[in-house]
Amino acid sequence: MKKQILTFLFLSLFVASSYAQLRKNFYQNTCPNVESIVKSAVTKKFRQTFVTAPATLRLFFHDCFVRGCDASVLLANANAEKDHPDNLSLAGDGFDTVNKAKAALDSNPNCRNKVSCADILALATRDVIGLAGGPSYSVELGRRDGRVSTKNSVQNGLPQAHFKLDQLNSMFAKHGLSQTDMIALSGN
Repeated sequence: MKKQILTFLFLSLFVASSYAQLRKNFYQNTCPNVESIVKSAVTKKFRQTFVTAPATLRLFFHDCFVRGCDASVLLANANAEKDHPDNLSLAGDGFDTVNKAKAALDSNPNCRNKVSCADILALATRDVIGLAGGPSYSVELGRRDGRVSTKNSVQNGLPQAHFKLDQLNSMFAKHGLSQTDMIALSGN
């Protein structure tokens, strides 16, 4: 449970500090049921495989650490972030979770193409944490999707297995995270 609380702290501190324009009820006038639609799709995916939770959390971590929480890791092109060697081990279930939540939103005429993938990923991550027994927390919305995704942007942007403690502490500190946060996130 302590690890889950630390993960929650990461998500709330890291994500909130990255986007000052975020707010509750961002989609109130365009897609008022966004949270329940995403939660329903994520719950269905979570029940299909236990990999959904760690895969979605890791996908969110890789997205946020490289270019900020902009869903750029989801973009596909000839030189995309997701194709960098550090991202090749990202489980397809994380991507599938976001795709299913997006499809559920797009099936609602009021929500079609109105919710950013960055917000979908943030909500899906919150939901898998709750489904896995972690704490529930509110997610402020209003993230904009990144339009740039390059392998080069990943270079030196993610922790490496050979990093020493001081290198890890330094990398996490650049994102406003403590050694305790780093330990909790590394345990996933």
